[in-house]
Amino acid sequence: MKKYFYVFTIQYLGYRFHGWQKQPNVKTLHLMVDRTLNFILEGKTFKSLSSGRTDAMVSAECAAFELFLQEPIKDQAAFLELFNYNLPQDIRALDIREVDDKFNIINHSKIKEYLYLFTYGEKCHPFCAPIMTTILDDLDLDIMKQGAKLFEGEHYVRSYCYKPTDNGIYTREILTCELVENTIYTANYFPSKSYILRVRGKGFMRNQIRLIMGTLIDLGKGKLTLDYIKESLKPGSTIKMNYIAPASGLILNSIEFE
Repeated sequence: MKKYFYVFTIQYLGYRFHGWQKQPNVKTLHLMVDRTLNFILEGKTFKSLSSGRTDAMVSAECAAFELFLQEPIKDQAAFLELFNYNLPQDIRALDIREVDDKFNIINHSKIKEYLYLFTYGEKCHPFCAPIMTTILDDLDLDIMKQGAKLFEGEHYVRSYCYKPTDNGIYTREILTCELVENTIYTANYFPSKSYILRVRGKGFMRNQIRLIMGTLIDLGKGKLTLDYIKESLKPGSTIKMNYIAPASGLILNSIEFE
């Protein structure tokens, strides 16, 4: 039987979900997407597969999943409208496109960009909590900006993998790692200034961005030095970074399929 393949891009606020992957007895994004698809497809056979997993409370501006069907979608615009009508209000489908059987959403080469939104020095409005991390201590932003640049390029990043194994591939390349003032997200209850760590690369390990952010926060507090970070990125480093920054500040901003 011929199969049909479609790629959807979606947005979601991850704050009330236990990540993307389906898990027993908890509400996940994949569970809600599949429930909605099952309803609008009226029980027809389908399978959905994501381009990658996000952790609990992590949000996305532009994530992607592939839908496998045994019958074609005759009107993609109408299908997208029906999909959005039935999705929860914190998930939105942006577009849909048909691909061929050579496309593999997991193995297809792609570049991901993550943003980590944070502020420091003051207690924020509670409404900030779903997408922004607040550090109450003072931070040295200048040295944090220098620290972020150390992660650019190809490095041995075992120190920035949660529970690394002995057979993992830890030499990875980060195309962009920079700390800038936030001009993307605004709200009248936001603090006067907030900041973004922007990271782009072809592949990231579990909690890698949050471990980098945690390291930069400790650097800004004066708990670590630039030289210590340099040592942690050298081949064979056994340094273990322990501070994983909170998940709610992390946003998957874009996926570019090559």
